[in-house]
Amino acid sequence: MRNLAKLTTFVVLLSLFTSCVSTKSTLKNVDDNAPIPGLKDNSTFYLSEYAKDRKYGYDADYPVNVFYQNAKDENLNAQRFLNALAGPNGEKISYSKVESCCPFPTKRTEIGAGFLDIYEIKWEGQSKPVKLYLNIYERGYLLVPVGLSIKK
Repeated sequence: MRNLAKLTTFVVLLSLFTSCVSTKSTLKNVDDNAPIPGLKDNSTFYLSEYAKDRKYGYDADYPVNVFYQNAKDENLNAQRFLNALAGPNGEKISYSKVESCCPFPTKRTEIGAGFLDIYEIKWEGQSKPVKLYLNIYERGYLLVPVGLSIKK
């Protein structure tokens, strides 16, 4: 009887999850041909270009697509990207992952769906933390979001 209850719960949860994921992605800036950025050191990407679009990184449909090589290091590229950033005037930033949201279809997971990670970015003198959407599943050009700068 317990196994039937567990199976029923699993089926209900699975159907709820899959019904929340659209079969069409709303992500606007995925590009599998985007170059993999070089490394300044093992923990920091080398960034050289700034985004012109104010939505880049700040809107769930325009996340920073940092991709990953395998599940063992799935957050490594997100950290490498964030480690390359500074506040608007070169201030040292701190960041923390605050939540995951916004399911979308992807061929890069076994279940066929991925989530965006939301990171909160802070620096001294800031009035309100910045939230950036990062996508570890897809690839795209890595740019510095509007209002931030490249760490020296």
